[in-house]
Amino acid sequence: MATHENLLGGPEPTRLPDDPGPRDLLAAGTDPAEVAAAFPASSLAWAQLADDAFAAGRPVESYAYARTGYHRGLDSLRRSGWRGHGPVPWEHEPNRGFLRSLHALGRAAGAIGESEEFERCTVFLRDSSPQAAQTLS
Repeated sequence: MATHENLLGGPEPTRLPDDPGPRDLLAAGTDPAEVAAAFPASSLAWAQLADDAFAAGRPVESYAYARTGYHRGLDSLRRSGWRGHGPVPWEHEPNRGFLRSLHALGRAAGAIGESEEFERCTVFLRDSSPQAAQTLS
């Protein structure tokens, strides 16, 4: 993999370590609640719970799941050297749980009328990964 010099002077992209356990279980059709219980630090499991709750018309529940995934993702990002800003590339699959949780949090916030949180999450997602913002919209 080629590395490229960051010509803009900003922070380097943050790439979370791979955690295939939750991803493999979800891909195998395991109930996301079971995956979250087995891997509570996995943003991916919480993002799936948030998506499922939102699709079922339960935006408050979706908000709670998404907020958990978002905070667990922030913890992981910080452990990986993230300092509160900078790219979190969608192209790096282990980042997707956090990015999906961030998107789900904004979506649920919008659905329950929490406009400031909706706007904050929308901007944060776009700033972190324009591709995630486009893909998840």
